Amino acid sequence: MAKAKPLIVVESPAKAKTISRFLGSRFQVKASMGHVRDLPKSQFGVDVEKGFEPRYITIRGKGPLLKELKEAAKKSDRVYLATDPDREGEAISWHLAEALNIAPHDVKRIEFHEITKDAVSHAIKEARPINMALVNAQQARRVLDRVVGYQLSPLLWRKVRPGLSAGRVQSAALKLLVDREDEVLRFVPEQYFTIDMTAVTHDGDLLSRYVAPLGEKGRVSHNESEQILSAVHPGMAAVVSDVKVREKRRFAALPFTTSTLQQEASRKLGFAVKRTMRLAQQLYEGLEVTGEGTVGLITYIRTDSTRIADSAREDVRNFIEERYGPLYLPSTEAKRQSKAKPGVQDAHEAIRPTNVRWYPETLKGSLNRDQLRLYRLIWERLVASQMAPLVYDSTTIELRVKDYEALFRTTGSRIKFPGFTVVYQESFDEADPNAHDDSESHPLPQLVEGMVLTVSGIESVEHYTEPPPRFTEASLVKILEELGIGRPSTYAPIVETLTQRGYVQREQKRLIPTELGRVVVDLLKEYFPEIVDTRFTADVEMQLDHVAANDMRWQDILYAFYDRFAEELRRADEDIEKVELPLETTDEICEKCGRPMTVKYGRFGKFLACSGYPECDFTKPYVEKTGALCPKCGKDLVVRRTRKGRVFYGCAGYPECNFVTWNRPSDKQCPRCGSSMAFKRRGNHESLMCLREGCGYEEEQAQ
Repeated sequence: MAKAKPLIVVESPAKAKTISRFLGSRFQVKASMGHVRDLPKSQFGVDVEKGFEPRYITIRGKGPLLKELKEAAKKSDRVYLATDPDREGEAISWHLAEALNIAPHDVKRIEFHEITKDAVSHAIKEARPINMALVNAQQARRVLDRVVGYQLSPLLWRKVRPGLSAGRVQSAALKLLVDREDEVLRFVPEQYFTIDMTAVTHDGDLLSRYVAPLGEKGRVSHNESEQILSAVHPGMAAVVSDVKVREKRRFAALPFTTSTLQQEASRKLGFAVKRTMRLAQQLYEGLEVTGEGTVGLITYIRTDSTRIADSAREDVRNFIEERYGPLYLPSTEAKRQSKAKPGVQDAHEAIRPTNVRWYPETLKGSLNRDQLRLYRLIWERLVASQMAPLVYDSTTIELRVKDYEALFRTTGSRIKFPGFTVVYQESFDEADPNAHDDSESHPLPQLVEGMVLTVSGIESVEHYTEPPPRFTEASLVKILEELGIGRPSTYAPIVETLTQRGYVQREQKRLIPTELGRVVVDLLKEYFPEIVDTRFTADVEMQLDHVAANDMRWQDILYAFYDRFAEELRRADEDIEKVELPLETTDEICEKCGRPMTVKYGRFGKFLACSGYPECDFTKPYVEKTGALCPKCGKDLVVRRTRKGRVFYGCAGYPECNFVTWNRPSDKQCPRCGSSMAFKRRGNHESLMCLREGCGYEEEQAQ
């Protein structure tokens, strides 16, 4: 019997649909729906005595699908395994080959970093055997995480609370959050003052700030500020002691990696990490585009590289020259392609559009709002990364007040050429030392050294030092990447696991550890210091890289870790007493038995439970007041959460009153109608808006 046409196995139906359109009827394309085999959920599944040999089983529910794939494979003359181009994808292909009984010499592994017709056709021509070094690296990670999770989690069930978990990467991330929270709680604000002076010039007032000789970097004490104010006053002469004008350039950020995409989507679009990756997966696997059919719009989404292919760079340069003109092409390309940093796998290109000529504007009718917003971000970042730098003059003017050694300084800038900023501006977290604000002109008056100005005003401004900011999802991902903890595919699951387990709460986009999270970290720090040690976790990642390069046996990672870990487990089980979590009592009284209600944590956040449990099992939602009143009925506006944990604000009188808003309420009242107001964010700017329908009042917040 003649063999059927070749079979290509991918992971998802969306990807199968996209590839089928490219290849037509010459191939049959089927989806494995992700993994088909894994370690058993109900058992340890690792034989420590036999060199950590894993026992894989068919995932529950995958039997019929696997049977269908086996029948298709038997009838085909060739089977191509086209799972994702990373270690996990390589492992899925290996599991598929094992499950489909494909002999190693018959395996045809193909990979493509973008789902386009040319990329798929080229991949088929470049079919190769399965790379067992990559499979073993993934297997080492899976077995190590199983050893830690399935032996450490039961300890937490017995000693703390059922249903908890501890993992190699999530525990190190949780410790970072707890350590930062400790810094915030220990922080003692310190008072300081800055002195601003206004001087009259031929071109308007010039505002400058005191910098010397008292204080440090212009920060002075109360006594020092009084001393300066008594010595410098309106009417005095201020001499221009120095004028420096320097031409500066700033290059655009490089194309997105997984982590930088997650960070920027969080800052600019307000997307949670999980949401960003879900949308990016859709853009990668393929969407229906008017006039084009189903196409993959971006390259592979799990990468730590900023590299882009030469052909893609040439396409972008041609596009820039056509649309913006030759002046917007950089004179040198050296700055537009970064060298891989130590620890970066650089296995894939950066995340970029598969075709730069698919403008975001042309896709409006094909993508939904969130897909389009993320695609636009990726498109703009790529185009900007290959454009000429922003060029501007930076001016610094120093003034010295006569008869007193007070030095004042002011800086300004004048844009000479906007460069990449006509397309894209990178955003930054608060307190980020790399933050720039040089995309707009802030020109200063034309002054020369020796000019004498007249002081027209001087004032002292009181400040207090601020604690380090709590982590957002974006800043947590950034520090995890900097420390080498986890890999691009792990960032989203880390955050999700920490919140689902009740170790962390999201409050105003901040990740704040709960009391339960603190208890778990304290226990792990005392008995399992390696598990929460960021250096250990980063070292494991480096060892996994060695396995992937075929420079190390995967079992050696387990041998180096297990004996010590097993001894720590034994000692902890003997020494740790049952941990009683402190009860967070409230003023609420149980409606059933009259006892005080306590705060508990569940899958969807806080709730109130009777302190008399288990005798009384009464519970009710936890209501967190915002301090604002409902604009419809006047009752309290309270914090609520969706089933996915996203915060919104609603009337305490629900369901009688159905008012809700995504905007965080303020305690300020609208000056026009007296109703409550809420914060409204546009990019990095925040304003206040009235919540009453029809009012429309809005005011900018001081930056």
